[in-house]
Formats: sequence, C-alpha cells, structure tokens
Amino acid sequence: MTKDHLLKGFEVELFTGRRDGRNVGIAATAKQELEGFVTEPDHRNLEYVTAPESDYGPLTEALLSPRRTLRTWLQSRDLTLLPGSTLSLGDATRFERSDPKNPYHDLIEATYGTDVVTASIHINLGIENPEALFQALRLVRCEAALMLALSASSPFLNGEVTGAHSQRWLQFPLTPARVPLFVDHQHFIRWTEEQIAAGTMHNVRHLWTSVRPNGPERPHQLNRLELRICDLITDPAHLLAITTLLELRVQQILRAPSAHDPMTRSSLNLDDLEQLSLDNDRAAAQTSLEATLHHWEDGRPLQCRDWLLMLIESVEPLAAELHLSERLQPLATILDQGNQAMRWLASIRDGGTIQTVLSNSIRAMEAEESPLVSAPGHHALG
Repeated sequence: MTKDHLLKGFEVELFTGRRDGRNVGIAATAKQELEGFVTEPDHRNLEYVTAPESDYGPLTEALLSPRRTLRTWLQSRDLTLLPGSTLSLGDATRFERSDPKNPYHDLIEATYGTDVVTASIHINLGIENPEALFQALRLVRCEAALMLALSASSPFLNGEVTGAHSQRWLQFPLTPARVPLFVDHQHFIRWTEEQIAAGTMHNVRHLWTSVRPNGPERPHQLNRLELRICDLITDPAHLLAITTLLELRVQQILRAPSAHDPMTRSSLNLDDLEQLSLDNDRAAAQTSLEATLHHWEDGRPLQCRDWLLMLIESVEPLAAELHLSERLQPLATILDQGNQAMRWLASIRDGGTIQTVLSNSIRAMEAEESPLVSAPGHHALG
C-alpha cells in the first residue's frame, strides 16, 4: 500500500506559556536540555521536525511523541504548550531573543520585528524528479489558500480579536515580496542567485512564501515540496487529513501533468496566476472557509467551501485506490464545524474571552496527546 505514497515530514512550531494562555519564552533552555528541539529567533516558540515517512500509520505518534516529551519537561516549570499561531495573549511589541549573539537573528529582529513570531506547520512531500517537483509546486501554489483556510488558527494578537482568521499569514513578511511561479528548475536556480546578489534574499533559506522547493543543497539539489502556509494544527487527525488532500492533489499531477498543471491548463498567464494566488492567500487569511476565492483555471470566483468540496470529490477515486479514504474524513468536520479560528470566534461571540477560549483549547491539546486518544482507531474520524 505505501509504495505508492510520497514521503511525508512535518516541521512543527509551538508556543510555550502558562495555562491561562500567556506566552512565556523558554526555547533556548529547552534546546539545551532536550534532544530534537530547535529555537526560533524569539524564545517564546520552538520547533521540532519529524522523520520522513511514506505510511500514514506512524505519523500520529511521530507528531505527538515530541509534544509529550516537551510537555512533561514544561510541567516541572509550571508551563505548557499553547495552541494558535500568533502571540494571542503575548506582547507583540517586544522581541525576546533566543540567541542574542546570532547575527542572522539581529537581521530578523531589525527587519521584521515580531511579525515573524508565529507558530505553524510546514508539510513536506518528497518529490525527487525536478520536472515533476516544479509541476507540483505550481499546482500547490495556486491552491495553497485552500490549505490555509482549513488550518486557520490565529484570530487573536496582543489580547485582541484581530478580525482575521489567520492573523499569522496577514502579518508574516513574504520574502521576497514577489515570487514567480517557476517554469522549471533552472528558472528557480537563476532567480535565487539573482535575489541573493540583489540582497532581497540573505541566504538560500530566506525564501518565505506559501510553498517552496526544498532539499539538501538549495537551489541546486532539491528533493521535496514544502507547504508553508498552514497555521498550527494541533489535532493530528485534522493535520493528516489536510496532508492527505495535499498528497492526493500532488499525486494527481504526478500521474497526469497535462491535466493539472496551471502553466498549461490555465487561461491566465504566469504573472496573473502569481497575483491570483497572492490575492487568494490573503482572502483565505481574512475569512478562511467563508472567503470568495478565484479559481486558477480561468479566474472565476467561487466560495472557498465549494472549491474544497469539489476538490475532495475529485480526489476520492484516487483516495480509494491508495487506501486513504478514511484519512480524508476529518475534512468533513472542519467544513461543517469550522476550523480552529472559526470555532474560537464563535465562542467569543457566545460570551467567552480569549483567555477562557485558549485555556479550554490548552486542555484539549493536552488530551490529544493521551495514548488512548491517539491510539489507532480511537478517533472517530481518524
């Protein structure tokens, strides 16, 4: 079954803080005392990375095991893990350095400030063939807004309701400001070298966009697609459902490139597709599943939920073939009940406060890590 699946790995960024939802930084100490955790420029969040896996079976444990380890370590310091992708109850006016001596962090703080202090999930899919990789990148770039809409979990900042479902994506500095839909690998190499020479990228890692090619020696050696647009998704069943939809779309273009590549299938040119993707990403960040987006085929407007329903229906035969139908099922819950941000905002409208909403979600996040809850077959939709 798994030989037809792509390798999958996750980069998981998490905030730490108190049980009332207030952010407290401890990343530098965690890195020193725990294996497998790395710091971000601000010490209020940290990151771990899962090893590549083709089978979905081990991925739940791969996602939750580091969280359990970190949570146990935090408990002795009266701290916990926080849901959400922004400094919901934190001070976004002040940068809290994890490594004051790091010159690259000097640059990050001076250039971007706390706009970069966010938590997210990066989903990596292994694709070795360069032509196939850039075909998949074009398709995912044009549909990245849909993945953000499913994952949005950052409606708060500085103790305020921002009015957006993904404040993280609205504030995060896309770098460089304009990134083309790459025609092929050579286009990517040439463009990257031009950006570094011009100073719009400071190194090969300094490409912050919704989706990018990645590999052991960028830009020359590439082996995976990295979707960077998703907010933090704490429920592993929901994360794996979104990953399954992403993989199935990539599998579709790998099997039939001419039928799914925006470069050949769209009536819009690549410049127009770049702008359409940017506009869709911002619309999804603002109102997620309720957003009006524009389809890459011809620019026609459609509701985000409707597009997702069409997409899910289109991948269902392939999901059945690859024994992934059950993995898609949690998407129905997200479409019906809303993503994390929408559920939080509904609680606020019902009279809740940001603090009570976060406190409830902190407990729910902890419950997700229970061996009983995370066991195969326990989750009703997993």
